[in-house]
Parts: sequence; C-alpha cells; structure tokens
Amino acid sequence: MVAVADFRSERMASPEGEGRARDASEEAWTGYYRTNKKINQAIFSVFPGLRTALKGYTSAKIFDLFGFWLTWHLFGGFEGIQKGLGLSRSGVFRRVALFREIFGEHPDVYQFPGVTVDAAEFLKGMAERKPAK
Repeated sequence: MVAVADFRSERMASPEGEGRARDASEEAWTGYYRTNKKINQAIFSVFPGLRTALKGYTSAKIFDLFGFWLTWHLFGGFEGIQKGLGLSRSGVFRRVALFREIFGEHPDVYQFPGVTVDAAEFLKGMAERKPAK
C-alpha cells in the first residue's frame, strides 16, 4: 500500500501559496492589456460574447495541452510518455493531433514564448526529492 502524504497540518496562507505565479501573471497580463487595449476593445465590440463563449472549453483544453507539452519535453517524447507514464499509444496520438490542431505544430518543435524546459535539471531535482525507503 502506498502512503499518501497529508499536508493539512502544513497549510499555506492561501491557495495561491506565496502568490509568486499570480503576481508574475498579473504583471504580464496588465502590460499585455495596456499594449493591446484598443485592439481588444474593437474585437469585443464586434463579438461581444467572444470573451465568455469559448472560455470554459478553451481554458480546460489549453491547460491540458500545456501539461501535455511539458510532459512531452520532460519525459522524452512519445516513447518516454508511454514507458514512463504508461499512456497508451492511441492516447499519445490523440493528444499530439489535438496539440497540432490548436497550436499548429507538433509538441516536439513548438516552443511556448518565455518557457524553457531543462529535462536534465528536472530529473536531477526529482531524484534528490525522492523520499528514502
């Protein structure tokens, strides 16, 4: 039986933890919005429901696909995901196809602006964090 860690006694002050990701994101989006305010206003005035129409679907799909892209790079692509995580061949193919449909490129070549992945450092860090048995 695998023991499950219980962090209830080590609660963070809020669900945001220390708020580092939230603060960085808010700062970036504020700058983006300021830069694109006129363009965004014109688009939303022509398509007033656009902001909410696809939000639930797109945010969940983008969240999943970003995780897939990160996993692809951290686990070494197609075979790494299959061997390391046990995802089926058809499951990987479906995610690759959806990723290409949404982002226009294969996850192996697509690069998210501002995001870098160091698989060697990730694996080293995870090995160091692995609890001793």
